[in-house]
Amino acid sequence: MVGVKMAAAAAASIRERQTVALKRMLNFNVPHVKNSTGEPVWKVLIYDRFGQDIISPLLSVKELRDMGITLHLLLHSDRDPIPDVPAVYFVMPTEENIDRMCQDLRNQLYESYYLNFISAISRSKLEDIANAALAASAVTQVAKVFDQYLNFITLEDDMFVLCNQNKELVSYRAINRPDITDTEMETVMDTIVDSLFCFFVTLGAVPIIRCSRGTAAEMVAVKLDKKLRENLRDARNSLFTGDTLGAGQFSFQRPLLVLVDRNVDLATPLHHTWTYQALVHDVLDFHLNRVNLEESSGVENSPAGARPKRKNKKSYDLTPVDKFWQKHKGSPFPEVAESVQQELESYRAQEDEVKRLKSIMGLEGEDEGAISMLSDNTAKLTSAVSSLPELLEKKRLIDLHTNVATAVLEHIKARKLDVYFEYEEKIMSKTTLDKSLLDIISDPDAGTPEDKMRLFLIYYISAQQAPSEADLEQYKKALIDAGCNLNPLQYIKQWKAFAKMASAPASYGNTTTKPMGLLSRVMNTGSQFVMEGVKNLVLKQQNLPVTRILDNLMEMKSNPETDDYRYFDPKMLRGNDSSVPRNKNPFQEAIVFVVGGGNYIEYQNLVDYIKGKQGKHILYGCSELFNATQFIKQLSQLGQK
Repeated sequence: MVGVKMAAAAAASIRERQTVALKRMLNFNVPHVKNSTGEPVWKVLIYDRFGQDIISPLLSVKELRDMGITLHLLLHSDRDPIPDVPAVYFVMPTEENIDRMCQDLRNQLYESYYLNFISAISRSKLEDIANAALAASAVTQVAKVFDQYLNFITLEDDMFVLCNQNKELVSYRAINRPDITDTEMETVMDTIVDSLFCFFVTLGAVPIIRCSRGTAAEMVAVKLDKKLRENLRDARNSLFTGDTLGAGQFSFQRPLLVLVDRNVDLATPLHHTWTYQALVHDVLDFHLNRVNLEESSGVENSPAGARPKRKNKKSYDLTPVDKFWQKHKGSPFPEVAESVQQELESYRAQEDEVKRLKSIMGLEGEDEGAISMLSDNTAKLTSAVSSLPELLEKKRLIDLHTNVATAVLEHIKARKLDVYFEYEEKIMSKTTLDKSLLDIISDPDAGTPEDKMRLFLIYYISAQQAPSEADLEQYKKALIDAGCNLNPLQYIKQWKAFAKMASAPASYGNTTTKPMGLLSRVMNTGSQFVMEGVKNLVLKQQNLPVTRILDNLMEMKSNPETDDYRYFDPKMLRGNDSSVPRNKNPFQEAIVFVVGGGNYIEYQNLVDYIKGKQGKHILYGCSELFNATQFIKQLSQLGQK
């Protein structure tokens, strides 16, 4: 148990740290004290889209209100003057944002202005604001100007993504475009490094950096090392001194940052998956922790010729407060369906108990028995009433997950995703295949054209030797007949030839999923989930390439795959480029960052891996978070050129 306690104490997660930083900012950059009596100061929050994306996964509208935020508005919307209220701005230091802020000052919209920049503002732009404030004689109103260094989005306690707004700037496609110029590449790298720098400032730690050679990850490492080094050297303005350090979870030992290039493993982002969170991201519209569902209202029972009812759009937030989500987001889907069912049954039992008590209370003491029952039941009723809010919350979560899981299940059944998942696992782990790839591609009932394309690309990427031209033609014909767009294959072909990956394709472990026979318990008719025909596949832990690389570097294992990774330590005075790590001890904390985009499959794989390592923590980050559909689209654009 000691280990668990220690871990709990150490884990001031990045999520908490960013939330604390935001609350401090909303409190005029004074640390937020929880139980201070009295009303908060009422204020308005003005943000741009970047600020909105950073705040929305972390603070609910209710939490903002508790912090005194009565209104939250986009910077570039039409805003009315509210002359007696302070305004807290949270925006990127871009030209147009600065212009708009200067305009606000001239129009005297608010009583005072607290200007917070998501990322550091340049000297010249600061002067622009100062000049505008002078011209509008509003100098006294500009109360504070702060660089917040919060230019990244935290989605989980242990997961972050760089940006959401202009993610095409740092996308896999942007980094791997054949016609990219050096200056464009510099811009992409600077954008990534700026966010990573903000991340480490918020974390309050200077990492030791490892990266693969000759990749975009290496360019990021070099720039990040330089930026951290410059900041540490400027002792007066260093962001890594004093109170921020030592207070964090990293006070004993510095964390390891492993920078991985997406090209290490292109199969995983295309893989069909079997765990809840990754499935939701794959088949539904799931974005910054919010899932949008279209609810089809029943058409069956409407009279012939009636217009089909229009679909209702519903959105649900899947947050850390949601206990069910926290517990099951990494579980295999059949297990989730079963758990929703169990939750529903326990809820119904509680509800029946409350109803039963009500009916007993209706007995106006006709006989002795009822009276004696009454006194017992008053206590019971009191406890039942006090548990009502809890009960309602439970009901809300059950409804939410029933809807989300049902939507996922519809996709699994319609597209035979269990078949794809199992078949791809076999391909990736080089097990013998029980039926031919051509059969699945030509089966009109199995999946969408995109599903078929994903399957074929995984086969192509994972193959020891590429299929012969004749075979490839046959596959291509089948894919075209199935309605697939072959552009992604064009790119993957070039990529494979260029990378000479055929010599050593990434290995994905050699374990397989074991079908456990169909679900027995969920099959009974009382269940909401008719899982007939869906295989109950149980996952065995196998490390994906990214997890394997992390394991080698974190545990200091010698492995040809990672032995020549570069080593940077921004705290060393002279930057010496060596791949020989000075630190020989295994790390306790690590951050894996994928340059070129990540996904929930890798995240889940890392979470499962670290569960077995006591007292160790890892964070997963990526330049953007895409699902297979979005990734295929990028591959397709690359293949067109």
